Amino acid sequence: QVQLVESGGGLVQAGGSLRLSCAASGRTFSSYVMGWFRQAPGKKREFVASISRSGASTSYADSVKGRFTISRDNAKNTVNLQMNSLKPEDTAVYYCTVDTGSGRWDAWGQGTQVTVSS
Repeated sequence: QVQLVESGGGLVQAGGSLRLSCAASGRTFSSYVMGWFRQAPGKKREFVASISRSGASTSYADSVKGRFTISRDNAKNTVNLQMNSLKPEDTAVYYCTVDTGSGRWDAWGQGTQVTVSS
């Protein structure tokens, strides 16, 4: 099973930026669709962004479109989430996830906390 480890979370003021990274195990990273989800206290986990195997295609939740950018480096087995113009409502635990070809999100990282103060 693919192992995912997120990093880069922290505390930031509203309007600030953070960059999350996710390192994945496995020798076929370039064959995986990668994604980010988040879960705020008391709320369900929600989709944030995803990126295709080559990185040519991306998808975003409406709530983050224009502020967040997902990218990947297949040579380094990493996927990143650049978050700009952060809002207090972006506060959540952010999870990296992977679709190894099943059409479902197969594995999850442990999550990284992002807190945006007003």
